[in-house]
Amino acid sequence: QVTLVESGGDLAQPGGSLRLSCQASGFTTAYTNIAWFRLAPGARNREGVACVNRHSGLTQVDLSVRGRYTISMDNAGNTAFLQMDNLRPADTGTYYCATTIDKPRSWTHGRQCLSRQEYETWGRGTRVAISS
Repeated sequence: QVTLVESGGDLAQPGGSLRLSCQASGFTTAYTNIAWFRLAPGARNREGVACVNRHSGLTQVDLSVRGRYTISMDNAGNTAFLQMDNLRPADTGTYYCATTIDKPRSWTHGRQCLSRQEYETWGRGTRVAISS
């Protein structure tokens, strides 16, 4: 059974940076993708911001945060990172990582990679607050 634990959330100032981590345990090769989602205050649904294929390293970053967010994996493929730069108040929210199984490499470039319905296993989230 896979478990995911997020960390790195904090209070930061606009223009600053944060690095979130998603530590996984129990991974098998069947788990192909990891994604980061944000639940903004007052929002009903989590929105995908970035995803990565664990085996190929292919990534996708949502247009809304492209150029400021970067997703990456450690060499072992067990920890995913979300580097968040030039932070804005709109980045405030709870960030979750999630994983899914048996997706082809091409899937990472599609819209499904950032769709919460495609992910079966979730962490509990880490809170990010951007305020001066």
